[in-house]
Amino acid sequence: MPVQLAKAYILNNDNIGERLTCLFNPTDYSFAKRNSWPAEPLTGNNVPPPNFGGGGIMTMSFQLFFDTYSGAEAEMQDVREYTEKLLKLMQIAPSTKNVDPHTQKGRPPICTFHWGDYWSFKGVITSLNLRFTLFTSQGKPVRATADVELQQAEEEGTYKAQNPTSGGDGVRSSYTVQQGDTLDLVAFREYGDATRWRPIAAANELENPRQLQPGQRLVIPNV
Repeated sequence: MPVQLAKAYILNNDNIGERLTCLFNPTDYSFAKRNSWPAEPLTGNNVPPPNFGGGGIMTMSFQLFFDTYSGAEAEMQDVREYTEKLLKLMQIAPSTKNVDPHTQKGRPPICTFHWGDYWSFKGVITSLNLRFTLFTSQGKPVRATADVELQQAEEEGTYKAQNPTSGGDGVRSSYTVQQGDTLDLVAFREYGDATRWRPIAAANELENPRQLQPGQRLVIPNV
């Protein structure tokens, strides 16, 4: 039986539950980070010693492919129904308008690129390049590619920590419930073991572990 590949998706962190699931996973992705090491010229030295000026922001780049070319032409879905959701992540989110009473300004949402249960990258979309490459006879776009660049919003590496018992005793972290989550799925994501859902249920005093609500915050204890 063939293995079902996990679909990558982009989660809108400012509107929990709103996500864009990729029709096709990226074929590759890349990370870039630059630190500042300014060197001040010194008389009599060929190579002045570098001075660390600060850490730079990491960026992640990848390309997404969207294709709705199938079936009868008149019934084909407009591929912009997917790409517009991506473009929306670069627009000011209504929930952030007037977030600062002094500047009266909002910002686009912070989002997280997820792929499977092993890692994620949280940031903001700083660059988006959409190309529509196939159309119906009436001009409806049915194929597109999107070049996306994310700028990190919190300090992390290129992969998610996988050891749930590291970091000492007590509470490890918290988890925000997503649409379709079950407690055993949360246990699998956090511990790599779906049977360890009972400590999460106990830590959160859940009377009915089967009833989780999108946006609900769960305490994730060490086990």
